[in-house]
Amino acid sequence: MRQLAAILFADMLGYTALMQENEHLAGVKRRRMKEVLDQAVVKANGKVIQFYGDGSLSIFNSAIDSVRCAIDIQQQLQQEPRVELRIGIHTGDVTMEEDSIYGDGVNLASRIESMGIPGGILISEKVYDEIKNQENISTREMGFFELKNVTQPVKIYAISNAGLVVPGRDDLRGKTKQTSNRLAVLPFVNLSADPENEYFSDGITEELLNALTRVDGLRITSRTSSFAFKGKNHDIRDIGIQLNVDKLLEGSVRKSGNLVRITAQLINAADGYHIWSESYDRDLTDIFMVQDEISQIIANKLRENLTPTQKAEHIVKPSTSNIDAYTLYLKGVHCCNKLTPADSKKGIACFEEAIKLEPGYAQAYAMAAGAYAYLGATGQLLPENAYPIVKEYAHKALELDSENAESHIAMASNYLFHEFKWKEGFESLQRALQLNPGAIEAYELLGYYYMIMGNPLEAVRVMKEAVLLDPLSPIVLSSLGSAYFFSEQYDEVIKECDKLLELDPNSRSAIEQKAYAIGMKGDWKKALELFKEVHRLTKHPLKGLMGLGYTYGRLGMIKEAMDVVEKLERRQQEEPGSVIDADLAAVWIGIGDLDKAVHHIEQSSLKGMGPVNYFHRFPPFRSVSSHPKFQELRKKFEKEGKLAILN
Repeated sequence: MRQLAAILFADMLGYTALMQENEHLAGVKRRRMKEVLDQAVVKANGKVIQFYGDGSLSIFNSAIDSVRCAIDIQQQLQQEPRVELRIGIHTGDVTMEEDSIYGDGVNLASRIESMGIPGGILISEKVYDEIKNQENISTREMGFFELKNVTQPVKIYAISNAGLVVPGRDDLRGKTKQTSNRLAVLPFVNLSADPENEYFSDGITEELLNALTRVDGLRITSRTSSFAFKGKNHDIRDIGIQLNVDKLLEGSVRKSGNLVRITAQLINAADGYHIWSESYDRDLTDIFMVQDEISQIIANKLRENLTPTQKAEHIVKPSTSNIDAYTLYLKGVHCCNKLTPADSKKGIACFEEAIKLEPGYAQAYAMAAGAYAYLGATGQLLPENAYPIVKEYAHKALELDSENAESHIAMASNYLFHEFKWKEGFESLQRALQLNPGAIEAYELLGYYYMIMGNPLEAVRVMKEAVLLDPLSPIVLSSLGSAYFFSEQYDEVIKECDKLLELDPNSRSAIEQKAYAIGMKGDWKKALELFKEVHRLTKHPLKGLMGLGYTYGRLGMIKEAMDVVEKLERRQQEEPGSVIDADLAAVWIGIGDLDKAVHHIEQSSLKGMGPVNYFHRFPPFRSVSSHPKFQELRKKFEKEGKLAILN
């Protein structure tokens, strides 16, 4: 018989050694453990499945019951005669046959228990999701761990109620795999007299981060998550847990004219120990040499855990000899990282000015291409205007440097969003990840590719990998939520949205995604309230209306839905450079007028937004797929090679 259960493993430490030293005391402690377990498990509506020597396996119908039972057990066993017990809990599918139980959930619960310490309780993220809102249960995040015979790293939490022993991350060893070297590069502090030089310190940080991603055997946390700690005074150990890293690189930059002082420290995340530190006083013309030297030292320090052989290699390749062009490039990167249309346009201006000073500047071309792709994909520029420039700049960058990952990513964006060349887009992304395994933008586009191709489970897998590299990135968490949505795993969508909302309670994308998931689970009235909040947060009467209009239609509130249509049409008149047709199509689908919906889908596609691919995959809008006019439109785009068909 197969069932979903909370699985609790408990194991008494030191039992074998105690049997050899004092058999009577060992027996007393084992009997006490058994008595406490039997009573506590029955009281918590659970069932003891097995007692084996010095351990036991119990199951519960409720994760909350299992955790409360574990707390009760540990608090009792802290009293004399004290029993040193460790407990691990996980929820998952199990198969029951007579008195036997097995399954992946059982194996994972066993691995988690093996990592524990006496007097403590460890739980998986699945259990945490069930108990996190319980007022009488406290937790502490331990971070991700790679466990033997478990494919994906597992996030583990410790129960931290009074009377329990809470471990440090370094205490959790157990049945873990030999970990690879994980490093986060924290934002270098700007110590220059001019605060405007912050672009320079941020740029140096990012350049070092990008360089280290190219080192075999190292896994580098991506920029967004590392920069989440900028200007914050967090404990090093806490940062290590949140980013799931072993080491942290931090430092400072002081720039005065053409002179620069860079200080860097490599720190062990588990205890804050400074492994290495150095200061460099150099002329700006030597900036790439300093970056290369720091990268080599860090790479070799981390390699000591993998191999005793150190390598003499040049990790940083000078991208330009023109320091003025390089300064403009760093300013452009600083602007684009703010992820607003206005700042992206400022970034483009900096990149294009750098190209004027240095016509052979491949990286400037690549970043300008990426910025134009962002504006085209978000509808801030008409795709027909944005993507030809994307293609031109990316092609030029690849001519100058074929091993530039950002150029391949920009070219992939053009293929996927404008030219609809799916094979070429996929190949460009694969090449980008070969060149830079930490290129988060490539993961995001690859996830989009798999969703469009009708393989959302592969999109989920790809985006889970991205989360490990960039665990605090709102964009990455949102993309994982989208992958779950396309695979119709709505409960998982809601969990990812809740994580996003913990990072940013006003995240419109998270609220919107959660609203669709709740609606698809059957509660469109509750979804409507969330869509109203999305619209409110835009602080614009004509924006953030698509989900609201669609839901009004679904609920039969036609007058309100038509009011949304009128507002969207007014916005189209006021902003002729924006593409609003996809929003209108969604509202008409909600209303049930599929003729008008297909008209706007076609118009949006003709304007280069290509939503046909999304509309026949996106679960709430699939009703349009069977409409005869949509079928005609599909055939037209299939013939032109613009529509991805995989199933």
